[in-house]
Amino acid sequence: MTKGAGRHISPLRVVRRPAAVAALIAGIVVAAAGVTGLALASQTGRPATPVGRPTFVPVPMGRIEAAPQPSLKPVARPVSMVIPSIGVRTGLVRLGLTSSGALQVPSNPTVAGWYTGSARPGAIGAAVIVGHIDSLSGPGVFFRLRLLRPGSKVYVRRADGSLAEFQVTSVRSYLKAQFPTLAVYGPVPYAELRLITCGGSFDFATGHYLSNTIVYASLVH
Repeated sequence: MTKGAGRHISPLRVVRRPAAVAALIAGIVVAAAGVTGLALASQTGRPATPVGRPTFVPVPMGRIEAAPQPSLKPVARPVSMVIPSIGVRTGLVRLGLTSSGALQVPSNPTVAGWYTGSARPGAIGAAVIVGHIDSLSGPGVFFRLRLLRPGSKVYVRRADGSLAEFQVTSVRSYLKAQFPTLAVYGPVPYAELRLITCGGSFDFATGHYLSNTIVYASLVH
């Protein structure tokens, strides 16, 4: 945590309190990283600036893979992402866990990160991508995430050049104390995607948002 000019600056931390979620798959307990609430909060000690009009970006070109079957070889790791309707075009850094078991966060607030403990986008399971809502220098990569609606498209480019196309199914807001750990990190039988940032009301006392915005999306068949 740092302070400047007598004002709180919230830390670059993605979790307040790490936890583990146990998922039972065919009689085998699989551990998945979970949290009670992501704290990808404002780094400014103030709420984000007004959303304004998004800058639209074109749909990326390339071959789009069909939904994979469990018997097929693993898909390549993700390297970039485009969300045309809200003007997002970003590389994807790889995120793991800290020594305390907390999920790492991107050091650059304008770049999103893929949690390597989750599925690769397009593989069976839930791929988790997180990003900041804002920073000292302005809006973060997921500043407009809450504007997505069911039917919006998300494109993830992978290291082999293939493109995974996802369609948003829902956009939800949860208080951080009610973070849906199993819904985000738990096992699913299809290829899905979770995009996560902060949102909701802003707590001036702590410099954090009180909620998380989570976008749920499914691979297009």
